[in-house]
Amino acid sequence: MATPVQLYDSLHLDKVAFTPVAPGQVKMYLCGPTPYAQAHIGHAYSAICFDLIRRGFIFLGYQVTFVRNITDVEDKIFKAARDGGEDWLALANRFADAYNADMRMFGVLPPDVEPRVSTHIAEIIAITERLVANGVAYAVDGDVYFEVAKFPAYGRLSRQSIEELEAGARVDVDPRKRHPFDFALWKAAKPGEPAWPSPWGQGRPGWHIECSAMSATHLGETFDIHAGGKDLVFPHHENEIAQSQGAHGADTFARYWMHNGFLNFDGTKMSKSLGNVFACDKLADAVGAEAVRFYFVSHHYRSPIDFKVEGKRDDDGKIIDPRFPSLEAADRRLDYFYNTLRRIDEFVAAGGDGGEGAVVPGVEALVRDATAALSDDFNAPIVVAALGEAARLANQLLDEGKGIDKGARRRSLARLGRDLRAVGWAIGVLGDEPVRYGRARRDRLARRRDLDVARVEALLVERAAARAAKDFARADAVRGELGALGVEILDTPAGPDWRVVEAAIETA
Repeated sequence: MATPVQLYDSLHLDKVAFTPVAPGQVKMYLCGPTPYAQAHIGHAYSAICFDLIRRGFIFLGYQVTFVRNITDVEDKIFKAARDGGEDWLALANRFADAYNADMRMFGVLPPDVEPRVSTHIAEIIAITERLVANGVAYAVDGDVYFEVAKFPAYGRLSRQSIEELEAGARVDVDPRKRHPFDFALWKAAKPGEPAWPSPWGQGRPGWHIECSAMSATHLGETFDIHAGGKDLVFPHHENEIAQSQGAHGADTFARYWMHNGFLNFDGTKMSKSLGNVFACDKLADAVGAEAVRFYFVSHHYRSPIDFKVEGKRDDDGKIIDPRFPSLEAADRRLDYFYNTLRRIDEFVAAGGDGGEGAVVPGVEALVRDATAALSDDFNAPIVVAALGEAARLANQLLDEGKGIDKGARRRSLARLGRDLRAVGWAIGVLGDEPVRYGRARRDRLARRRDLDVARVEALLVERAAARAAKDFARADAVRGELGALGVEILDTPAGPDWRVVEAAIETA
């Protein structure tokens, strides 16, 4: 049976009990990317936040259907294609594929359905026709507009009435519109842009109607959760509610609205002019993709994150050769967890898992505490803290076994290893094999240190030969040479290995 969940609903600005449309099932829609350029860390942050929530629901026993769209019909795509002399759809497909590869790199599960606007034109036209037939939309000169005055609940999500919105915004008034805030459902064709036949002539969809059509197609007129960044609350999500309920009725569409917090850099928004828009692969190369994810899930998904960046600035104020201290700290913490798992695996492999029986006190706490935290609005920082306590207990059992029944010790460590992985999966970390992870991290740190890896490996072979020949003076000398390079030798059950001493990196 699925665990009851409390979640924060943006519509009510409060935590509420989650009651799914169908018991034990969650249908969830996330506004996806507009693929006109390489994905940056802001795109990854939103995807990671809602992947966490999706995984959390699964961990808590729910069956989840997750839909994330691709907005591949949009002005920015057309402009990028014109500027680069490329077919617009080929460009959109190329960047959509790159986005999906980046999200896989960050451990984001692929959506169950990934609808694209370009393949849902018929559905978009159908819902637009329905809005016109219902008297809440009107056509003029090949364009179709939603009439906000016909939807009294407009502004409920953003907590603003039409009058307040009108007073506080600058809106270019189109004399053909009945109200300045009426928004386009269908746009008449423009020269040089793709267009499709419709009852109103050649044209293409407006931005907001696309998500209403795709969510209804794949999740039904009423589903559980609609998600996205806080920047989408108005106008995008507000308009989605208006047009979806205008088409299907007041009690339809998403039951709950979830939004992730803002991501800032040193107190400022991401801006190309400031040089703080970082591509996903740049951060992954710097500290590892899993460390980036671990950093994000160490914060509550609704909390704003002020991302710290260090580095010299050029004359225009752009950051050059940036460093990310907070990500580096997350990388070290993640390495601690993987080292703990490696030690557990070696211990269990050497002597078995202890079979059935009692475990030492505290071992069961991890799953219990993680379940409580995830069911309370997906409080991942509490989960991370529980992982830390479990890892501390595991290392304590590994380091000191006196006074503990041998079977209970083995059972406890085997259980902790399984639970660390299971709870790690719930937040999207600790899914790699520890030795493989450690070597990949070592190689990344070696690149940062500009280490000659071939030289290091050759010295390790030389040391092994010296030890085999009982030339311990030479073996010690080789260890000293490696130490001077910032390398520490690790004698493991599988043979000698090595790691980069991070203090050497900090001073390099």
